Amino acid sequence: MKSGNIENFRELSQFKNLKDFNNQIEQWMIEVKKEFTKSELAALKRLIRFSAKIVGVCHAKIGTVVSATHEKAGMCISRSTFKRMVGKAKQLRLLAVHETERKNGSQSANIYVFNRFEPPNQQQLNCPKSIDPTKTSNNNNNKRNNEPNRLIQKSDRILNEKYEEPLDASFVTNRIPKEFINLVKYFFNDAMVIEELWNLVKITANKNKVEGDILKSAIQSFKILVRKIKKNQVKNTYGYFYGVLNKTFKVQYHKELAEIFWNS
Repeated sequence: MKSGNIENFRELSQFKNLKDFNNQIEQWMIEVKKEFTKSELAALKRLIRFSAKIVGVCHAKIGTVVSATHEKAGMCISRSTFKRMVGKAKQLRLLAVHETERKNGSQSANIYVFNRFEPPNQQQLNCPKSIDPTKTSNNNNNKRNNEPNRLIQKSDRILNEKYEEPLDASFVTNRIPKEFINLVKYFFNDAMVIEELWNLVKITANKNKVEGDILKSAIQSFKILVRKIKKNQVKNTYGYFYGVLNKTFKVQYHKELAEIFWNS
């Protein structure tokens, strides 16, 4: 599917209007809310808000939704949290995801399409049926024939579980400064966590229009975070770090303005 203006995807909408969409989401939430963590729910609610222009359809970058959750909902979530939420929503049939590509063939932002509510299938309570010996025999044969497939599936599951284990700091992308990685890895030796923390650094620096060196402020903010964690004063690591960064970069921005003023 080709990327383009959101209006081009109007046909994907399954809802009559915004009221219909909200009613359907309320029904979904009654059934599936318990399947999501608090941070995943925050990501889901923000995605729902992004799906108002074309009712039930969103065409936005993950970073855009994550950043909006930080700023509007007052709660910090990571890209991995957003991806977990989407994975669960797809499994629950709440959401369908369509990949898009640009004219040059490179991957663009996904299209997220909300489905209408589907009530869970009720098991019918029928009277016990008589057992057919031939069917029982066939079932046993099928089980034996499927045994190799089950073993392969089990092996794949074990391998997948291994790959799902956190990667250490040596797997962090080389776009992140080594000095930041070397500091953070002593406390969070997890490549995904380090990358998410640096992503917050870039988001808050851009938000505060900081143009100078952001590494020093990032390290200073992380040290403040660690001190607060040691004192058991942090409930949400990403949220607290975002708050500290915001204050630090505001100070840096005003310093940069002052330097421009006095040097002009």
